[in-house]
Amino acid sequence: MTRTLISQSAAETEALGAELAASLGPGDVVVVVGEVGAGKTTLIRGACRALGVKEPVTSPTFTIGHRYRGRLPISHLDLYRLNDLENEDPGLLADYLAPGSVAFIEWPALAEPQLAGRTPREVRLSHRGGDSRAIEISAAPSRK
Repeated sequence: MTRTLISQSAAETEALGAELAASLGPGDVVVVVGEVGAGKTTLIRGACRALGVKEPVTSPTFTIGHRYRGRLPISHLDLYRLNDLENEDPGLLADYLAPGSVAFIEWPALAEPQLAGRTPREVRLSHRGGDSRAIEISAAPSRK
């Protein structure tokens, strides 16, 4: 099941990220999909704040990933600049996807093989004009 919410501002998008964070725990992966400027990092910033991150939360586009310490370890990956993983270190994503952390992945297509056996949540953001965004959040997978 997916729910669709409308955000009218960056603050509302962050609040929706905080709401999402309430359902996350160790080992959870959230893939965040949307065009450039749709608010992916804004949503992730709200989730990170709700998970106890005090430091600035910024897009890792030029560094592949950031790690944050909150109530649990948090990874934020942005794979936009990668064309493939063939020429990368085979363990490039492994550290970010540690079982005890929560991971957020922007532009997640390249990470799909690394997610085998896991059921990520999916969040889709789309522009609706001005500051308005439609945000579709998939239901949480059942915990075992």
